[in-house]
Amino acid sequence: MSTKEEKHQLYLRQKALLDTFLEKKAITQAQYNKSLHDLTEKMGEASSEDNNG
Repeated sequence: MSTKEEKHQLYLRQKALLDTFLEKKAITQAQYNKSLHDLTEKMGEASSEDNNG
């Protein structure tokens, strides 16, 4: 697996963790949106889901 693929897999695991936090109401929707936005930027991922600002 290439470094790019490993980085993408890490991104997906981190996103899944955020999804779980939101589902369990450990974080608010606003916190989720901000965290996902920050994660997406820092990991260099292009996300069609993250067009809300």
